[in-house]
Amino acid sequence: MQPTNYYLWLKALHITFMVTWFAGLFYLPRLFIYHAGADDLPGRKRFSLMEKRLYGIMSLGAVLTAMFGLALLWMNPDLLSRTWFQAKLLLLVAMVAYHLHCRHWIRRLESTAATEPTRGLRWFNEIPVIFLLGIVFLAVLKPF
Repeated sequence: MQPTNYYLWLKALHITFMVTWFAGLFYLPRLFIYHAGADDLPGRKRFSLMEKRLYGIMSLGAVLTAMFGLALLWMNPDLLSRTWFQAKLLLLVAMVAYHLHCRHWIRRLESTAATEPTRGLRWFNEIPVIFLLGIVFLAVLKPF
């Protein structure tokens, strides 16, 4: 297999695991909203378990996305000099911070016995859309 074929395989795997990661980033905050509104102990425990499992799956997706992304970068280091790619990396850093902040919410909701207001969580739930649109548009359009 020629190096260009390896690059395409790595790119396909990178995109596949990015989709896994984003699926978790879209669904986990929705679970937080349901969890915050749950008023029975069995329901709250069920949401805690679901959140932890989903966080594990999406963390695996994030790690594999990063591994395949680094392999692509190793094969094409010129990307680092491109402004659009630097902007994409900046969004990625913010997305990792968001991912880690989700862990904070898992712990917070697990330790709270009462229901919590969900307005802030509803806004928090929308943030991954910004990351997805920004990253995909930068990678596809390469605007600068």
